[in-house]
Amino acid sequence: MSYDRENTRRTVLKGAGAAGLAALAGCTGDGNGGNGGNGGNGGNGGNGGNGGSEETFEVGYGDYQTTISESDFPDELYIYCVQTGWSNWDAIMEQFQDRYGVPLHDDQRSSGEAVTHIRSNAQNPTHSAYNGGYSFGIEVMDDGFLTPYKPANWDAVPEELKTEDGQLTSTRQMTTAVTYRPDVYEERGVEPPETWEDLKHPDIAQDLAFTPPHTANGLASALSVNNAYGGDLDNVDPLIEYHEEIEEHGADFRRNVEGDFTSGEISTVIEYDYTGLNLKYNVDELDEDQVDIAILPGPNGEAGAMNVPYGFGLLEGAPNPDTAKLFMDFVLSLEGQELFFDAYVRPIRADELDQPEEFPDQSEYDEAEFALDQLELVERQDEIIDEIMDRTPLPGAQ
Repeated sequence: MSYDRENTRRTVLKGAGAAGLAALAGCTGDGNGGNGGNGGNGGNGGNGGNGGSEETFEVGYGDYQTTISESDFPDELYIYCVQTGWSNWDAIMEQFQDRYGVPLHDDQRSSGEAVTHIRSNAQNPTHSAYNGGYSFGIEVMDDGFLTPYKPANWDAVPEELKTEDGQLTSTRQMTTAVTYRPDVYEERGVEPPETWEDLKHPDIAQDLAFTPPHTANGLASALSVNNAYGGDLDNVDPLIEYHEEIEEHGADFRRNVEGDFTSGEISTVIEYDYTGLNLKYNVDELDEDQVDIAILPGPNGEAGAMNVPYGFGLLEGAPNPDTAKLFMDFVLSLEGQELFFDAYVRPIRADELDQPEEFPDQSEYDEAEFALDQLELVERQDEIIDEIMDRTPLPGAQ
């Protein structure tokens, strides 16, 4: 299958910009577990095409390399949080189905909701793999729900962004950012934000929206603000104080921030850099000059933009494991990774690809970006989320 990248950014993603924004989804390596190198050619068919014999595919890396058969493919593959309108899963779902004939279920849920669903269905798993925020994936792993599998090109993933036994592997990463309407700011006579302090201005805070803290991006946004004002995992007082100040002017939590932003109901959203870039370049309802993105430090130069890895892991005892392995290989291939870039999501193999020039300048990331130890975060995140939801004055947290 040929791959026309130039058609992807505004053509392939038009569907995501319209349908997906209301909700806010890769070709295997060469199957050679020893080098994981040829990331863009798809699983190699074995004996397909002769006299109706079934096609087979080589999947996996190293000791996990194996042969799977199309006879085992399901009518539909269920992977948590692979959903239209988020991270360009739309294009990945479409290309996987075009190549292998297997549609993916449009799994509209957050990482936190996926963890809850996995736990509640532990005796009768409904999905083949976890996909979502890496820290939430560690929870799933610690609960004993994951089983080892190293996809093709596993060796291309940085050591700190995967587990040694293959239970969890990062596929992409995002950074907390502020997306705003410069035309609205100009009408109101306010300057573009340079630090988190600027968002306290009444004419910005009046329609400023965060996503709820129980989502991966919502927690990252909360911890970004907290870090920008000197907080840490032991102290979220700076975040709560910030919420108290902006709540007075109308700020709130919302699930559909992108849809509300596109419709003009709100002019400032706190999510990921991906969200802003996708809104700026892939949504027909807005002109490019109506959207800007900022990576913000704290008022005194503190880091204020959390970097968040996302990844996946095969579920223990789940249905259709072979097809899930094929999908996981697809996502880690260079072709699949490039599809993330087409929606302005930084793939985990970004250093092997050309970064779109539309991304904010690297100096902004260097000044404001920070990362947290994922193992420590997962140990603490439930209590942190509960504390934020209990204490925040912003409406819409639940």
